[in-house]
Amino acid sequence: MHHTIQFRDLTLRDGQQSLAATRMTTEQALRVLKTISDAGFPYLELWGGATLDSAIRFLNEDPFERLEAFQDVLGPDAFKIQALLRGQNLFAYQPYPDDLVIAFVKQAAASGVHVMRIFDALNDWRNLQIPILACKAYGLEVEAALSYTVSPVHTLEYYLQYARKLEEEGADRIAIKDMAGILRPWDALRMIEGLKATLSIPISLHSHDTAGVGTFNALLGMLNGVDTIDTCITPFASGTSHPPVELMIVFAEALGLEHGLDKGLILQAQKDLFTIFDELAETIPYHGRYYHPLSYDDFDRHIVEEILMLAQEGNEDSLRQGMALTRSLLLKSGYPPHDERIFESQIPGGMLTNLHNQLKELGKLDILDQVLEEVPRVRARAGYPPLVTPTSQIVGSQATYNVMTGEPYSFVSNEFKMLLRGEFGRTPVPPDTDLVAQVLDPNDDILVYRPAAYLMPLLEDDELPPFVHSQKDRLLHHMLGGAADVFLQGRAQQSGEQLEKMIEDVVIGI
Repeated sequence: MHHTIQFRDLTLRDGQQSLAATRMTTEQALRVLKTISDAGFPYLELWGGATLDSAIRFLNEDPFERLEAFQDVLGPDAFKIQALLRGQNLFAYQPYPDDLVIAFVKQAAASGVHVMRIFDALNDWRNLQIPILACKAYGLEVEAALSYTVSPVHTLEYYLQYARKLEEEGADRIAIKDMAGILRPWDALRMIEGLKATLSIPISLHSHDTAGVGTFNALLGMLNGVDTIDTCITPFASGTSHPPVELMIVFAEALGLEHGLDKGLILQAQKDLFTIFDELAETIPYHGRYYHPLSYDDFDRHIVEEILMLAQEGNEDSLRQGMALTRSLLLKSGYPPHDERIFESQIPGGMLTNLHNQLKELGKLDILDQVLEEVPRVRARAGYPPLVTPTSQIVGSQATYNVMTGEPYSFVSNEFKMLLRGEFGRTPVPPDTDLVAQVLDPNDDILVYRPAAYLMPLLEDDELPPFVHSQKDRLLHHMLGGAADVFLQGRAQQSGEQLEKMIEDVVIGI
């Protein structure tokens, strides 16, 4: 076991994405950013994932301005800024040509990203090759992630082989990305031990608490040589989010591990975050039922010691008991209960929150359980893709269509067809042949090579609309399409109106 442990903070990216449907504004994030940074976290995941699309679509904000504001506020600590990149899909939902991927990475580096965590939804290493090369070329540290899922083909050796490949491709660190929070502790222990024996680079652990395993897995990580643990600050912790750093500090100190964090500043950040939590109440399913301010002494130390003892024993029976006690401790401390359904549906935390909100808006919240039951059936027939953006949305949407129509696959999205055609990459096993025959046109080509190899360059001869005024605008226009265009057009119109007002004021003054 190490004598120190690093906790990485994800509150302002994955915490609010998982619990508040990515609706935290830049202004809200800036209120608490400096306090979180000053608390001593070595890494802050602040950008990427769904934050670009949501900024434009729901917040009327420029995601690059958001990132640059973070950089300005952090000043000399801006080296901590980490972003999440969806491989060849960038920060969106489909593969993009290599020239756009390279240009986006270059701009992200210029605007403030220093560490890039990169994953592929299918664990197809070919979709990480160009992003890794681009990040290394522009001076970014690369953390390549294993998208964890459970299926007949996702064995321990499968993940170890994939991790070795990513290290060979140039990754500086490897992350176990348990986006749905379904990595059972005994499997987590084997995974950690296998990676430590296989790799020569540091390991990170990213595990959500949705199914009640994330916090106990984080403890096992500390005990077994994981270098960095992903955490969030209450009230944007646990539930569909990540282990609460407040409890992880208690565990670390009980183990005699140095964590380097200012506990007082974390509690100050917690206080400010509760204000923001209340402001975002309409988008947080847990609001009003769970979460309350707490300090380190509020955790029952007898239970903490018992959990530590069970975790150190390390056999499957003791790990089951330790997991159950950790769930009980979290519930007693005001965090939401775990959801066993996730072990079957494997839906990640952020998507579960969004699915809940979308069905609620449609007046169809009563079919949520049926959708969760349909997801694994759709996933199996699609070739067992891990469920993480964009595959989680593709499979989840298809499961929703199947339930709502009552006739499975009578309606099929274009994205689901793309998945079956191999346009996102190679699925872990080939999709069900009967489903392919039912859904695809007989003349459809199934892609064999790296998906982006079939895509023509985009930037050399693009014709840009008049409301695109900068390279950043250009990149958003190409990646986010219509949503970005509506935003950029609205901003250009507003700027034009402001200019007209300035000219009018000058004329009147004369």
